[in-house]
Amino acid sequence: MDKVALRLLLSERRASIAPESHGLSRPTRQGRRARGLSQAQIDQILHRAPDTYGRLESGRYPNPPVDLLLDVARLFRMNEQEWIALWRYALGQDPPRPLDSRSGEELPGVWQEILDGMSHPAYINDRSWNLLAHNAPFAALFPYRRVPANTMRWMAVEPDARTVLTDWETAWAPLVLPQLRVALAADPSDKTLCGIEQDVLADPVAERLYESASAYSPLDGDERPLRHPELGHGWVTMCAAQPLAAPGSRLIMLAFRPGARRRRGRPPVLRARDAE
Repeated sequence: MDKVALRLLLSERRASIAPESHGLSRPTRQGRRARGLSQAQIDQILHRAPDTYGRLESGRYPNPPVDLLLDVARLFRMNEQEWIALWRYALGQDPPRPLDSRSGEELPGVWQEILDGMSHPAYINDRSWNLLAHNAPFAALFPYRRVPANTMRWMAVEPDARTVLTDWETAWAPLVLPQLRVALAADPSDKTLCGIEQDVLADPVAERLYESASAYSPLDGDERPLRHPELGHGWVTMCAAQPLAAPGSRLIMLAFRPGARRRRGRPPVLRARDAE
């Protein structure tokens, strides 16, 4: 627990909430200079025992319950980064799920400009693999540049994918299908993912591979064969990142090289230079 950071985060957010917005009056007793809600008012709003919130803000509440953190975050209208910080400061770990169930479903529009400035194929999908944005080199990976609405569904069951993703059954499905299974294990109520799973189970080849999928393979630096509709056969190396504004979304960048696979070792890892 980082008591100092926790106190600063909560006191600043508490000061931004006007008591009048909750039908309460601003305390006027002598000596109180803090803006916003008082600690006692928060207990009142959240229907908690006296000093519950005060113990949390001061760091006197070891292992605060999840429902308390959730109630406080929603009352304070925290964003996803503040929600993550609250968990790290109070419990020393990341939250198991976003504060807003819709998190990861939208992005600031500037991301399209960023993608358009990339020479490699690149795209961003939401937490259910619905496509949010992509650039022109990414569109060129698909026959007739027909970009799918959901990249997981395309990779898992669409016939076109098995011509573009060379050696789909041995090189691609063992990478793709475990990702779907892991995502569903984390959120079995996701309707989009449930629909994709049904499509997979209806496909005899995909079903067999899905039922045996267990290990999740990381994307960064992974190299796979690919038949580019315009450039021919080659190899693609993948890298993944997450836009901070949308937890659960993914930025995927693909470096395509036409021709035979280069027989060379992996590029050296990147490390910060030692401080002088």
